Formats: sequence, C-alpha cells, structure tokens
Amino acid sequence: MFAIERRNAILAALSAEGKVVVSELSQSFGVTEETIRRDIDKLAKEGLATKTYGGAVSNVSPSTDLPYNIRKRVNVEQKQLVAEKVASMINDGDRIMLDASSTAIYVTRKIKSKKDITVITNSVEILLELADKTGWTILSTGGSLKEGAFSMVGTSAEKMVRGYHVDFAICSAKGIDEKMGITDSNEKDSEMKQAIFASADKKVLAIDSTKFDKISFVKVCDIKDVDIIVTDKSPSEAWKNRLSENGVQLIY
Repeated sequence: MFAIERRNAILAALSAEGKVVVSELSQSFGVTEETIRRDIDKLAKEGLATKTYGGAVSNVSPSTDLPYNIRKRVNVEQKQLVAEKVASMINDGDRIMLDASSTAIYVTRKIKSKKDITVITNSVEILLELADKTGWTILSTGGSLKEGAFSMVGTSAEKMVRGYHVDFAICSAKGIDEKMGITDSNEKDSEMKQAIFASADKKVLAIDSTKFDKISFVKVCDIKDVDIIVTDKSPSEAWKNRLSENGVQLIY
C-alpha cells in the first residue's frame, strides 16, 4: 500500500470513528508505529486531525467535502444495508436517477440483477459500474467534472436532469437537522440533488444513521420535500415523530 492510500484509509477511519490508535493502525497496515505517526503528522498539518497521546482525533466536520475515494471507505456496512433497502423498492422497468454519492454506488450494485432499468446519473463511477450492463438505458448528465470527485456538476448537468421525469430519485446527503433540513457540503452538489429530486415521482433520501442531527454547509431541501428516508437503523422516537409529521416514510 502506498503512503497516500494508507493516509486516506486513516482519514476514512477518523471520519467513521472520530479517533484512531497508533498501535492498532500499525498492526492493521503491517507498518511501524513511527510510520503511522508520520502519517498522522501529515494529516494534522493539513488540518484534518489532531494528534493525541497514542493516536489522533478527527477534525473532519459534516461540512468538510472529503474526496470521493475517502468517502467510499466510510460507514461501508451501513451504506450496504441502506442500499439493500433502496434496491428492494425498485422494480423491473423502473426509471431512476442516482446522484454521485458513495451510497448510490452500493445501490447500483444491488440492482444490477433487475431488468429494463433506465438510469440517469451524474456519477462517473456509476457509469463505469454499468458499462457492461445490457438491456438497460443508461444516461449521463454531462456537465463539468468536479475536482476531487467522480461527479459531473454545473448548469448543463442540471438542465439535462430537469428535462426528464423518473419514478425514483435517489440521493444521499451529509446531514439532516430539524431546523436546517437536509444539507450537503458544497453548493454544486446541493444544486444537482435539488434538480434530481425535482424530476421524480418519489424522492428518496438514502443516508446512514450517523447523518441524523448533523448540519453541513449548504441546504438541499426541507425534510418535507422528500417522500422516503432510508437508513440503516431506527432513529430516535423524536425523529420518527418528526418524519411522520412531515409526511415522510421511514424505512430502516
């Protein structure tokens, strides 16, 4: 494993767990503790971690726009559970839109056995995942390639999305909060999600349970603007009541 790959894995662990232990990372990666300390030093200099005795804690907030190759390593098990539930809602012949989130990749993999699906997406990785799929209609939004991500964004991508109408729009987000609603880490991604949601009969927010009571940088929409929220485990009773009051179906 290259040093950059190891640091990305450490950053993913920090994002998921909030802290790491040098001795555990040393054993996990098969390198010396001094090597791990150098990795942590570099992450600390970049403002992504704070060194502690024997390890580090995360400086990554819900507003931090992590690179895609790091995001897809975080909360993998939870995302797979969410993807299974979302996939169970999709039937042969359905038309769907998928955003460029790491969760959407797992959804894509779970529905590959279905027939005659139409997929519209701004995710380059989803297009690659489906490159050898036959019997489906697969449409790219086009647009500008977002730096540090496998996603297409911008005015032309949004215009393409708004020119179609689908059965399901499936998006993820960085946070959901009672007052701020659904939020994401940057304006371009938020605008794409708004366009995708506006083009569907059913608006599905697919988020792991760590996103509840979190606020990111840019508002995507209000809670009442989505039809279904799919997550990996039951949220609090307060959240269940809040979603019910807003007419949102909860699946977990």
